[in-house]
Amino acid sequence: MSSISRFMETNFRHFNARETLDAAKAWNDLLGRGGKMFLTMAGAMSTCELGISLAEMIRQDKVHAISCTAANLEEDLFNLFNHNEYKMVPEYRDLSPEAEKALYDQGFNRVTDTCIPEGVLRQVQRRISKLWAAAADSGKPMFPYEYMYALLDQPDIEQFFQVPKEHSWVLAAKEKGLTIYSPGFEDSTLGNIFCAEVILGHVKSHSAIRTGTEQMEVLAQWYTEQGKAGTPIGFFQIGGGIAADFPICVVPMLIQDLEREDTPFWAYFAQIGDSTTSYGSYSGAVPNEKITWGKLDIDTPRFMINSDASIVAPLIFAYVLGW
Repeated sequence: MSSISRFMETNFRHFNARETLDAAKAWNDLLGRGGKMFLTMAGAMSTCELGISLAEMIRQDKVHAISCTAANLEEDLFNLFNHNEYKMVPEYRDLSPEAEKALYDQGFNRVTDTCIPEGVLRQVQRRISKLWAAAADSGKPMFPYEYMYALLDQPDIEQFFQVPKEHSWVLAAKEKGLTIYSPGFEDSTLGNIFCAEVILGHVKSHSAIRTGTEQMEVLAQWYTEQGKAGTPIGFFQIGGGIAADFPICVVPMLIQDLEREDTPFWAYFAQIGDSTTSYGSYSGAVPNEKITWGKLDIDTPRFMINSDASIVAPLIFAYVLGW
């Protein structure tokens, strides 16, 4: 056992620490039974550079499919292409409205202590627009992640990287051939740019992007194939929202709407978040509530870690990786 894992085994004994360690151990147990892990990301996980550890999880076959907000999908590439232009504001709690406006006037959009330059991805935006236009013209639409993969496949693209390519979880996913589901693509910077390109006439129509229901169909096919092969699938949720509720609903859809009653429930569930349960939110719902929705079974291992995902997720990844 390496240093991080040994530290967790020694010190993580109670409360959220104990829950964190138990979730990590159960992840390893799932993989040891020949299972696979489906990971979801909301929040600003790519902005906080979770990709440094997540990319290694993907490379070592600890994660097998991903659902994330389109913002997390694009922000991993923003960091890959524009990292040196970001600005850190450690004293963000003390910023006045005037200071916030000054950041805006300087071309920065703030996410907590991290300011993302307004011009992110501009040096490759023209390339993405050409991919969108070609798909619309040919009548061969693609999912958002497939455009990211096509961009990363361009032979001269690496000249634009500003961080080690090993730190990009999207690049790692591409190299492993993983599917990335991104429901709600329109709620993202690239979604806004895509819409603007259509309005300007640079892209012929909105049909260049395959729809969310098509994503659900692809997910249903994948989940069914895993079930037929006897492969248990776990669900590791960072945050909540559409990135998580969209894919977890594939199980009740298969059982209730397609009447495939032999569909297995999710075989593991863990959630990191800080949403309050009593507010009625999906993000704050305790795991056992999902039993009533036909997502989990009564014996599904369930973990709810009320903490900061930017701290907890890398620790769990480190444990699973044996670091």
